[in-house]
Amino acid sequence: MRNFNWSMCLAPFAAVTLSAHASDYLSVQQAQTLLFPGASQFTAQPLHFDSAQRDRIASLAGVRQRWETQKVWRAESSGRPVGWFVVDEVIGKHEFITYATAISNEGKVLGVEILSYRETHGGQIRDAGWRRNFVGKTLGNPFKLDEDVPNITGATLSCRNVLDGVRRLLVIHKLFLANA
Repeated sequence: MRNFNWSMCLAPFAAVTLSAHASDYLSVQQAQTLLFPGASQFTAQPLHFDSAQRDRIASLAGVRQRWETQKVWRAESSGRPVGWFVVDEVIGKHEFITYATAISNEGKVLGVEILSYRETHGGQIRDAGWRRNFVGKTLGNPFKLDEDVPNITGATLSCRNVLDGVRRLLVIHKLFLANA
């Protein structure tokens, strides 16, 4: 009698459950061009936070600053600063969402772009109509999911975490970039 190898039967299922869904949509440079179409130069100015600064960000934003370093570029047009381009990551349901936010010198959201989405569901946060809800927002505006920014069924955690992330980036702007 032949020995039956059960592992061969289970291998396809293991491959299905272990595979991750990831989609890269834009590079940093492509997002910079989309969010600041008139900018002629982007100067990297990463911010490095100590634990006290990270605590202050969390206190004002209502969510923690996960990273010690925040990727930031000053956008310039003809040598004149026109705003800040910030790349950030938030957790979706299980995986990270990489997104970019353009913030004016005055602290107003100019736009949000999704660079990479790794979840299996909820990719609708890439829709321009949903992302447009952030344009014009400042720290003075409310940031409530399903009131100020609509929720997307099946993407609640992604929506909430991007919303919280953008608010956190506006706090970072206020504390560290507004007078830079």
